[in-house]
Amino acid sequence: MTQPEPKADHKQKRGELRIYLGAAPGVGKTFAMLGEAHRRLERGTDVVAAVVETHGRKKTAEMLTGIELIPPHYIDYRDSSFPELDVAAVLARQPQVVLVDELAHTNTPGSKNPKRWQDIEELLDAGISVISTVNVQHLESLNDVVAQITGIEQQETVPDDVVRAAAQIELVDITPEALRRRLSHGNVYAPERIDAALTNYFRRGNLTALREIALLWLADQVDAALAKYRADNKITDTWEARERVVVAVTGGPESETLVRRASRIASRSGAELMVVHVVRGDGLSGLSAPQMGKVRELTLSLGATLHTVVGDDVPGALLDFAREMNATQLVLGTSRRSRWARIFEEGIGAATVQNSGKIDVHMVTHEAASGGISLSSLSPRQRHLASWLAALVVPSLICALIVFVLDPYLGTGGESALFFIGVLIVALLGGVAPAALSALLSGLLLNYFLVVPRYSFTIAEPDSAITVVVLLAVAVAVAALVDGAASRAREARHASQEAELLALFAGSVLRGADLTTLLERVRETYSQRAVSLLRDGHGVIACVGTDPCVDVDTADTAIEVGDDEFWMLMTGKKLAARDRRVLGAVAKQAAAMVKQRELTEEASKAEAISQADELRRSLLSAVSHDLRTPLAGAKAAVSSLRSDDVGFSAEDTAELLATVEESIDQLTALVGNLLDSSRLAAGVVRPELRRTYLEETVQRALLGISKGATGFGSAGEPPKGKMPVGLDRVKVEVGDAVVMADSGLLERVLANLIDNALRYAPDSVVRVNAGQVGDRVLIAVIDEGPGIARGTEEQLFEPFQRLGDTHNSSGVGLGLSVAKGFVEAMGGTVIATDTPGGGLTIEIDLAAPPKEERP
Repeated sequence: MTQPEPKADHKQKRGELRIYLGAAPGVGKTFAMLGEAHRRLERGTDVVAAVVETHGRKKTAEMLTGIELIPPHYIDYRDSSFPELDVAAVLARQPQVVLVDELAHTNTPGSKNPKRWQDIEELLDAGISVISTVNVQHLESLNDVVAQITGIEQQETVPDDVVRAAAQIELVDITPEALRRRLSHGNVYAPERIDAALTNYFRRGNLTALREIALLWLADQVDAALAKYRADNKITDTWEARERVVVAVTGGPESETLVRRASRIASRSGAELMVVHVVRGDGLSGLSAPQMGKVRELTLSLGATLHTVVGDDVPGALLDFAREMNATQLVLGTSRRSRWARIFEEGIGAATVQNSGKIDVHMVTHEAASGGISLSSLSPRQRHLASWLAALVVPSLICALIVFVLDPYLGTGGESALFFIGVLIVALLGGVAPAALSALLSGLLLNYFLVVPRYSFTIAEPDSAITVVVLLAVAVAVAALVDGAASRAREARHASQEAELLALFAGSVLRGADLTTLLERVRETYSQRAVSLLRDGHGVIACVGTDPCVDVDTADTAIEVGDDEFWMLMTGKKLAARDRRVLGAVAKQAAAMVKQRELTEEASKAEAISQADELRRSLLSAVSHDLRTPLAGAKAAVSSLRSDDVGFSAEDTAELLATVEESIDQLTALVGNLLDSSRLAAGVVRPELRRTYLEETVQRALLGISKGATGFGSAGEPPKGKMPVGLDRVKVEVGDAVVMADSGLLERVLANLIDNALRYAPDSVVRVNAGQVGDRVLIAVIDEGPGIARGTEEQLFEPFQRLGDTHNSSGVGLGLSVAKGFVEAMGGTVIATDTPGGGLTIEIDLAAPPKEERP
């Protein structure tokens, strides 16, 4: 077969990854992948297959016809040979597209990379496009959810980011009924596996749940792709691709009512709910800590998300946030201001409705609506307008009151006092100029209407002139004091805003947010397109958003930290100087997180080195004796047999050969323990959990003990150093108990525990019983021997422990440590307790099969 020449330009850029995502095994991912390969071959694309798992399915195997195959690379491991992706061969072949099945596959130990997706990254970096497959249960973020539904924890997972980075993700999905029918026809598994599969993993409920999970996960990825497209193309109009409800809270008593009402609106349409609080730039409104706590708790309990943004223009900030999130509905509370207050400004609700465009706005009534107006609730612009209006209205009202009502009863002094009070009212609203205008107007009205000669501006008496001057002086003085107080109030409000924002960011860190989450919170709060953290000599450490800055010169806002080692760079609207103080503190917090992470990594490395060194010393100390003893015994026996000086009888020869065999068995057990311990330490023990009958497992364990083939070695030794075989002392009372376990690992665990009990309690009956408690099964190995000292229960399961041992003729004390590791790998626990009346009881706690799987 002639191989086509690779195109000259496909090496110049990174290859593309296409993934077929399956809701469950057997839906047809590999078949779909091969179908795509044939379509590309027909278009003249150079396509080869490197890994295609047919699983014995005839139709899938037939689809391989006509596709060039790259043979796998075989890796030897534990006396077996395993086929793996031959990355070097693919790179040498340089196709345009390569098929690599099972993205989440774990490579055989000894491979260059631990995981297959890392091999694929090498191919992509070389400019080769890859088509792969993965099931939804192998996604890292869904592993625990799938395990809870199916009762089976997937040991092979792939990070979500790897799948999200794919250029194309195609869902391969069929209905649960169709998949079960395909399974029953023998198109998925061999006939002997069909019944078990239909009654376990492939139950209709499991398949329905997996299908929904796959659809929701893929919907999130499509939504992220849509958001990126809108950002790249600067699209701000709302696209109603998916319902999203944004509810705005002020921190007032109505906030919880609004959130609950918005939750009901969102639930009716299956929409995503987001709660947003706008921190005003003037600091006039804000959430207190208790109110924030209540709103946050309610938000989390309803499955919504809480967001905070900064903006002087509250309606504009709300609508900008809603458009950025592509929200379709916005929920607001009706105004708490009175009808008179709306004379000065139409209010947040009216302004939001007027400018909402395609976003539907819901106005929700509440008990705090129309509660009146107070000076503290007015914005600076409102206060400014009110002061000028009062400067004209208040003197006119006082003059009318005096002329038409009080003139017959008051003299010039009393009338002047009323005008003086009016000037004080205007001055309290703020502003020297309005107060001066009010004082001047009051003097003119007093002089024209009330001072003789009336209806003339002629001042016949000096008192009238003095009155006008005093009114003007008092107005200016009071207004100056009010301005000073207002300035200090503004500073206090700004400080309050800064404190609220700092509490917001600090709270995120205290609640476990990582560096990326913190930067995303900054980006969202200040409505930036991107935020990145730059470190001198290291480049960009972390970034969020689209098109983040990579150097200080291109940033719209740059915040330096300390001695310019770190910079927080922002892309978007330029921020005011008052925001820099808060951002400076956040940038320091981000830099501290980076340094703390580095210190943690260094401490972890030091701890790992220390543990490895301690393990090495303990291992050398234990093995140095345990290796010599059986080797010395075997060597002595072999030397005797080879000796020409002594003639041995048949019985003597048999005894010497038995000594050699026993010594080799001890060495085998020792090496097996060391290998198992290293596997546990490396985390490569991957049990396959399935329904396991305890009665059968215990009997197999006893058979292994009788043959001396437990593969463990004891945690200690019997007084005479002999292998106990007194299996007649073992009483098994497990009934028909069934557990979710790896039968091979559980057999080895039970063999070790029973063997250990026989060794240390040579005159005792060893009982093995089991019982179910809720959804757990407890297995107990009980002896009535000498037991162990109080306080040493935990030490019993540590490596290199031989509690009660006196001569250590064999075994390095790894047996119970390995047993504990195997039990924990199967999702269980093992503990040691005293037997009532004396002795040792070791209890194993494992999961029981789901109710529908129990016999």
